[in-house]
Amino acid sequence: MNKPLTAKDFATDQEVRWCPGCGDYAILKCVQKTLADVEANPDKTVFVSGIGCSSRFPYYMNAYGFHTIHGRAPAFATGLKLANPELDIWVVTGDGDGLSIGGNHLMHVLRRNVDLNIMLFNNEIYGLTKGQYSPTSRVGTRSPSSPQGSIDAPASPGVFALGAGAKFIARGVDTDAKNLSPVLKAAREFKGAAFVEIFQNCIVYNKDVFEDFTNKKQAKETQLHAEHGKPLLFADGAKGLKLNTQTLVLEIVSVGDGGVPEAEILVHDETNRTIAQLLMTLPTEGYPMPLGVIYREPSTPSFDDAFWAHHATQGKRSGNVADALRKGSVWKKG
Repeated sequence: MNKPLTAKDFATDQEVRWCPGCGDYAILKCVQKTLADVEANPDKTVFVSGIGCSSRFPYYMNAYGFHTIHGRAPAFATGLKLANPELDIWVVTGDGDGLSIGGNHLMHVLRRNVDLNIMLFNNEIYGLTKGQYSPTSRVGTRSPSSPQGSIDAPASPGVFALGAGAKFIARGVDTDAKNLSPVLKAAREFKGAAFVEIFQNCIVYNKDVFEDFTNKKQAKETQLHAEHGKPLLFADGAKGLKLNTQTLVLEIVSVGDGGVPEAEILVHDETNRTIAQLLMTLPTEGYPMPLGVIYREPSTPSFDDAFWAHHATQGKRSGNVADALRKGSVWKKG
């Protein structure tokens, strides 16, 4: 009987080199433990990254890995998945790598619904290149490239993913392994492009930018953990989100004594695109941050399944690499 896997089985002998206190450490530990929990096979697991602090990830995972070109990780991962559909492939990107130079590639991998697990670490800053503002930086962000404060309207990764046609969208927090791990497991189980935005703290260039909702002392009031089939409640059930049927916006209401009955609170339906849109576009001021699986549409075939549907091999390997390399020319005249 095989010995159960542990997080250490997915760790390498490489020295983990991020800034002390970086949120990437917590994400790395969570991913290693999650893969052990689901008994993932390291020999069939691959991590593909672009450029940025988050893109060091493949070096620290005891699995196959590719550290690729800025913004192009989705393209490499797509080719890899088509070449070997049996692989469990994780794309690691950041808000700069994925939404700036890589925005076009990310959009297409989502709309195509390639069977990949995509983790976008969002710290609202360019960390590796010394703190320039990124596509997700808030208006007023002071940085070396915006000393007077950024005037750009920030991009929302979740709204971007929804607009690109993503079939699975979720959110998590770097230091909240208890809730992040189930999200990663759900992403891995999903057959298609699973997009997970992870709020990550850059301790050097954008410290505590998410403190308004990640502070554990206030989390009950500032976080809403969406669960399919359950009412959208927070603050230990004392508050919830109710749909105003006239304005079609979500409103915060008190629940129970002096408030509305729980039956009036909107029930989360992760297959409902409208609810996902409402949650992703909640105002940042005064509202809790929606976390967990926001949207899941499992009925759509993945791109790689469709690609192989009419091929005789159905994506199954008919040989091995060593034999192919020794075979010489593989071209045949028609």
